[in-house]
Amino acid sequence: MTTHKLTTDSSDPRLGHGSDSQPISQHAAYLVLSAEERAKGFIRPVRTTYRHVGPERKYPLRDLTSEEKKEYQDEGWVKFEAYPSGSPVIGRFWTQRELDVCDGVTTMNITIAETYSRNPKFYGSTYCVKCCMHRPVEEFVWEGTEERVGS
Repeated sequence: MTTHKLTTDSSDPRLGHGSDSQPISQHAAYLVLSAEERAKGFIRPVRTTYRHVGPERKYPLRDLTSEEKKEYQDEGWVKFEAYPSGSPVIGRFWTQRELDVCDGVTTMNITIAETYSRNPKFYGSTYCVKCCMHRPVEEFVWEGTEERVGS
């Protein structure tokens, strides 16, 4: 089993940044809040387990029209989510990869969990042990809830 190091140094060269588009190993180190900062208390419950559920879909998805398939054939889009009239944008296209979510469950180190609990917006991405990728936190919910990680 690989032991991953924790650090409070944001310039630590072992840190990774952002989301992955292909499977990778976990990073050699992960950034956490200091013990002093975590000791100030938590604004969310300390939770150690989350589930990969994918990006949130607020509205029904529809198949692409034949015109859209032709126009966007190189984009990889397979569905469209139309937003209600009056929205600032008309909707969003989805790829099959975005729709095929692994539903994997990941359990994290208690220090990382306490960092989330002290500052839910501290991380922008988190690791899925089933996908073997760091993905945006909004693709995950805390296990046993519908609450998005990072909210």
